[in-house]
Amino acid sequence: MVDCYKPTSLKEALDILAKESVTPYAGGTDLMIKPDENATYLFLDKVAEMKNIVEDKEYIRIGAACTYTDIIENKLIPAVLKEAVSQIAAPAIRNIGTVGGNICNGSPKADSALIFFATDSKLRLASNRGERLIPISDFYLGRKNTAIEKDELLVEILMNKNNLNNYYYKKVGERNALAISRVSFVGIINIVDDKIFNCRTAFGAVSDVVISRPDIDAMLIGKTAEEAKALKDKYLAAYEKEIVPIRGRVSAKYRKTVCMNLLRDFLESNGI
Repeated sequence: MVDCYKPTSLKEALDILAKESVTPYAGGTDLMIKPDENATYLFLDKVAEMKNIVEDKEYIRIGAACTYTDIIENKLIPAVLKEAVSQIAAPAIRNIGTVGGNICNGSPKADSALIFFATDSKLRLASNRGERLIPISDFYLGRKNTAIEKDELLVEILMNKNNLNNYYYKKVGERNALAISRVSFVGIINIVDDKIFNCRTAFGAVSDVVISRPDIDAMLIGKTAEEAKALKDKYLAAYEKEIVPIRGRVSAKYRKTVCMNLLRDFLESNGI
C-alpha cells in the first residue's frame, strides 16, 4: 500500500513537505500514468487555500488545486481560459485534473499554461521559508524542468483580468477531441480609437517551453491598424526567426508552417 499524507490546510501541507520526501498529488492525471509504488504522496485536494477562485482589483486568483471543471464553471474566469481548458481531454479528466498540475508538469503542451503566458500571469509559490511571486515565463526552464524548489508548492495563479475579451485561440491536434496539442496558439489584442494598446501571443507544443515574445509583440503597440500593416512583414519575420520547433509526432517543418499560418490569421482577423 502506498503511504500518503492528506493535509487539510496549507500550513500542514508545507510542514509535511519541509520534513518528508513526498510527491505532491492534486488531481493525479499525469501521475496515474506511471504510478510509483515507492512514492509517498502528499494529497492536496482537501487544502482549502488551494481551491479558491477569487478576484482583486488587478488579478483573478486561481487556486492551484482547482480542477478544469471548477475553472469552466466559475463566472470570474475569462472566456479565453475557459475555451482552452474545455478542450483538455474528456469530462472525467477535467473533473479531477488541476490547473496547478498542468503547470507543474512542465510540459510546453500544457493548455492552461499557454493562456497564462499570453496574459503575463504570475505564480505564487510557498514553502515554510516564505513565499515568492514569479512570472510564469520564469517558471519554465525546459521540458519537464521548472523553477519550483523541493520544499515549495504552487499555491495560486494570478491572472491579469483586464483586456482579455478580444482573443484568438486555436488548438491543432490529430482529432477534434481527446487530443494532445501538436500546435497551440493564442493571441490577445486590444484596439481603441484605432490604436493597438495591447498585443500578446503565445505558441505551445512547439519547443521545450511555451514561446512568448512580448518584445516582438511590442512592435505593434501604439500603432494604428494601417501602421501595423506596414510593419507586418517585419513582425512576421521576427517570429519566423524565433520559432524553431522540435520534432515530435509531426515534423518541425509542419509545426512551423502551422504556427506562421495561425499568426497571420490572427493578424488578418483583426484587420492587420
